[in-house]
Amino acid sequence: MEAVKMTLSEKIAKELEQDFEKSMQDKEFATLVKRLKINKKLAMNNNSKLQDTCEELKNCSNCQGLFMCKNNLSGHVLYPSVDEDSVKFIYTPCKYQKKQDKALQEKKDSLNELKNARMKDIDTSDKKRLKVIKWLKEYYDNYEKVNTLKGLYLHGSFGSGKTYLIAALLNELEIKKKALTEIVYVPELLRNMKEDFSLIEDKMRYLQNVDILLLDDIGAENVTAWGRDEILGTILQYRMNNKLTTFFTSNYTIQELEDHLSMTKNGEDKVKAKRIIERIKQLTEDIELISVNRRN
Repeated sequence: MEAVKMTLSEKIAKELEQDFEKSMQDKEFATLVKRLKINKKLAMNNNSKLQDTCEELKNCSNCQGLFMCKNNLSGHVLYPSVDEDSVKFIYTPCKYQKKQDKALQEKKDSLNELKNARMKDIDTSDKKRLKVIKWLKEYYDNYEKVNTLKGLYLHGSFGSGKTYLIAALLNELEIKKKALTEIVYVPELLRNMKEDFSLIEDKMRYLQNVDILLLDDIGAENVTAWGRDEILGTILQYRMNNKLTTFFTSNYTIQELEDHLSMTKNGEDKVKAKRIIERIKQLTEDIELISVNRRN
């Protein structure tokens, strides 16, 4: 009986070695094993997981952003961590995910500043901001509780204060004209809805109907057909039909945003991206703000 067990063990060991030798014929796989500095036995025992890592690294080598991510967990690589005689596989964020996470943290850090923003505190020394400030002042002066005023698509350089400027207007409207306003960071909105579908119905109804809505940093999100068409498209269509003021901030021009929205991991869809852009154009006036980075 013991001899049979040994034979089976030897057979399994031989199959593992054959599979490993086959994997080692792949240049990227062999490089990964060499980089990890693990012995052959340890590499053989983790052959399947190492292959997964290798495939995900190959995906990353041709990736241009989160919208293209083909890995099992978007924005992450299943990467091995060697600890003595064992290998643990941990999902490690890629450079695009790190960039998005940093932007999200910066948005959270600036939350209190946005809540306290007032038009009287806006810095008017930068002449590049004067066109935007004038537009916001005129909107405030012309605002009535029931209004059909267009919002603003404010795009331009990173850190130029786009969100602060619009937040200052919205705060004034809430305090002095009793408007109901909401500021939503688009990447976080889509991520939260995807993580908890029970939020969708109530959140959608609220965002469709609030008096004034700011969709902040549109274009920073990881584009999916679901997020673009079912969430953003539905909200914008309702607000357009009911002439509800909607603001946007973005680092993209309208044309750049259209290009961004057309690309998902499932391919390119220019028609559906154009539908979103047409709704934005119906809802807003377009102003560019190129100024110094105020976050430095």
